[in-house]
Amino acid sequence: MALLPFSTPRFAAHSLRLVALGASLALTNCSPDTSQKDPVAEAQFQNEKRIGDANVTEKQERDAEFMVAAASGGMLEVELGQLAQQKGTTPAVKIFGQDMVKQHTEANTAIKALAQQKGLTLPAGLSEEQQETYKELSGLTGTAFDKRYASLMVDDHKKTVDEFEDMSEEAYDGDIRGLAAKYAPVLKQHLEMAKQLNDQVEDLP
Repeated sequence: MALLPFSTPRFAAHSLRLVALGASLALTNCSPDTSQKDPVAEAQFQNEKRIGDANVTEKQERDAEFMVAAASGGMLEVELGQLAQQKGTTPAVKIFGQDMVKQHTEANTAIKALAQQKGLTLPAGLSEEQQETYKELSGLTGTAFDKRYASLMVDDHKKTVDEFEDMSEEAYDGDIRGLAAKYAPVLKQHLEMAKQLNDQVEDLP
């Protein structure tokens, strides 16, 4: 079942009034530096507001949360994959990073297209927590980078595989179920690759 449309004239006008009110409140209560907003939290907020206004179900809210998490997680994989190609000291780390950039870029394109189709907001950048992870890895050099990157890839993909496998059965929207089912095996393969990579680098000096 598809998500309820969010683009009817009546709803659009109502949404514009809410956005204007929210902007006014933000200006009076927050720092004028909007770049400090957490992109992932902001996307979640926008989706929750739309879903709440449309009086749809909690299951659809979970679908939206999944899409935001999938998009932000995919962006992080691409950013860290690029970093691995630059800073990795072992060929295996560089090759893994290259694979992550290619495959997650493809998945991110599919996630973005489906989100647009469903009228869902996706984050424009990494969350504050993800930015901290990127900063941490950026500060590492040599085999310390290789080991931390490999370990992080195992942890991240374990979590992501669980999320995609769950949503391949439990997503309310059939298209979102289909997307999760399509990429769950791919992510599971990534997890196995990450485990092998971790085994190769964890005993490096």
